[in-house]
Amino acid sequence: MLCFVRHVILCSVLCFSAAVPAVAQDIGAPIQTLLQTHGEVIKQSSRRTIGPAIDALAASGLDDAKTVLERWQNKEMWFEAETGVFVFAAAAEGGMLRLFDVAGGVEIGVTEKRPYKQLKPNSGIRGLISAALVQFQLNDPDPSERAKALTAIERDADASHLAALRGAIDGETVPELKAKKQRLERLLTIRFSDDDADRITAIQSFAGDLGVDVRAALNPLVATRLDVADTLPENAMPVEVGTEDLSRARAYALLVDKELAAAQTDPATLRDTLIANIDAGTVAGVQVASLDTDDARMAAYAALAAQGLAAPLVTEADVTAALEAFQFFEVFTGAPVSVAQAAQRALSDIETRVALNQTADLALDALSLASIYFLAAIGLAITFGVMGVINMAHGEFIMMGAYTGYVVQLFVPDYTLSILLAIPLAFAVTFSAGVAMERLVIRWLYHRPLETLLATFGVSIALQQLAKNIFGTQARPLTAPGWLDGSLIINDIVSISYIRIAIFVLALLFLALFLFVMKRTRLGLEVRAVTQNPRMAASMGINPDRINMLTFGFGSGIAGIAGVAIGLYAKVTSEMGTDYIVQSFMTVVVGGVGNIWGTLLGATLVGTLQKGIEWMNPSNTLAAQTYMILFIILFIQFRPRGIIALKGRAAEA
Repeated sequence: MLCFVRHVILCSVLCFSAAVPAVAQDIGAPIQTLLQTHGEVIKQSSRRTIGPAIDALAASGLDDAKTVLERWQNKEMWFEAETGVFVFAAAAEGGMLRLFDVAGGVEIGVTEKRPYKQLKPNSGIRGLISAALVQFQLNDPDPSERAKALTAIERDADASHLAALRGAIDGETVPELKAKKQRLERLLTIRFSDDDADRITAIQSFAGDLGVDVRAALNPLVATRLDVADTLPENAMPVEVGTEDLSRARAYALLVDKELAAAQTDPATLRDTLIANIDAGTVAGVQVASLDTDDARMAAYAALAAQGLAAPLVTEADVTAALEAFQFFEVFTGAPVSVAQAAQRALSDIETRVALNQTADLALDALSLASIYFLAAIGLAITFGVMGVINMAHGEFIMMGAYTGYVVQLFVPDYTLSILLAIPLAFAVTFSAGVAMERLVIRWLYHRPLETLLATFGVSIALQQLAKNIFGTQARPLTAPGWLDGSLIINDIVSISYIRIAIFVLALLFLALFLFVMKRTRLGLEVRAVTQNPRMAASMGINPDRINMLTFGFGSGIAGIAGVAIGLYAKVTSEMGTDYIVQSFMTVVVGGVGNIWGTLLGATLVGTLQKGIEWMNPSNTLAAQTYMILFIILFIQFRPRGIIALKGRAAEA
């Protein structure tokens, strides 16, 4: 039979070859023979019958099969109406066709379009072809092509992809792609396999998996439908009427929909029915004037119902009786019971792990925010805690440090180098500004807190206006180095940006620096002496006035460095300092004035509290901040000196 088909094809192509003055087509090629075998089905282009032809091409193992499927999908395959020979074709000049052999794609020549017909697969057939092409892409020699195929399957998986994936796993040589294929094969098994045991095994393999793709595959399996019957069916899950899951109204509506109970008579229907049956001033023998109460109207309606002039009246007692006579339950609709129950157990385990990881993610966010507040407050802990100076311009020193980083990046385009230069330069700039402020303003206002607050508040406004005059009102970019881009992703739930990790590390470095300066240097010794007892320190040859100046400058310099760090992820504007001044004061006061460990604990408490309140009320950040301030006020009522109280001048102040 096959020889006869080839003979017919060969004879037919003699005419075809005479019309095309070019390279002869290989009529006996295996790909042409395969196409001829399924020729009638291919030419009909019916979504219902084309499947075997596409499957035969995909399973043929022929080198040309992939090309045929691709060009068929792109509507580049034609056939000669008389002979049925398949070719590839492209438009040529003068309305002609340029023909190519389906075996190898060799050009045949240019001919008229009239003898040929184009295959125009519809969207359904193109979808089948796409599914068939997957197996070629999954086994492509190029790993990038295999990765693209897996991505395409992830985006739009189909039942036909399952067999192709299973056939492509063993031959995969790239470990990452092999793991991805295995995971995807299990996900597709859950969705499309006909074997319930295989689906359950695949579901169990994902126990505790936090991937969003896993939950997307499992959730449809546990879909349920509310139903009602005289008795509770096997494997049904009973639902109690009158609970949050099933109200009385919804349960009775289900009975009405199932035609198991009569619909209740609503007030509008009752009124309209009574009006429609008024006869000589009466309704069912009752005077209209006496229908002035609900009970009277109900009685009249019941009389009409008894006469067959209205639908039966359904009372609350009838509703209760009907609800008690039936069993309400839910049944699984997304999968067989055994599969749905396995999915339910897996989802329960996943939800537990999700909750734990969400807690861990919230803790990381709180720790990250605490490190930011600690950086912002550490300078204030020195100026306010040690010196007792309420510096309302502390936020503007943070702003000055951020703008210093911006200016450095204007001249040093290398972001890594610019940040390394900006940190010491920001310290120098804000240290100098702090010293100048202490010499010109603060030194005259010691032990006068109200005047100090007003004076530093005025300096704050002046510095903001100066920044606006120099840099304008629009936000300026302080760009982080490329190695700080992105996030450390632990799983689909827990992640933290590299910038926040860097800020956390910087906060630890500042903690170490502060402890070193205060514990291991002469300046730290003199600061501690002045803090504990300024008169005794002065009698020991320490100049308290000089120590105050250096302490204020040191605290201001640290605020400048904090500004560089904060500016890497926050907008750099003249008002950026005001975003942190309140939290900085709360951090210092809650932790304990003048104690670095107290500042660290205060930052942790404030950061955790803010993130916790935001988690409970995510839609209203302003409300979260308000609640936090109220909590801090309440906290101070019980511990007015903070978590760790300082002894000495600050405590006396």
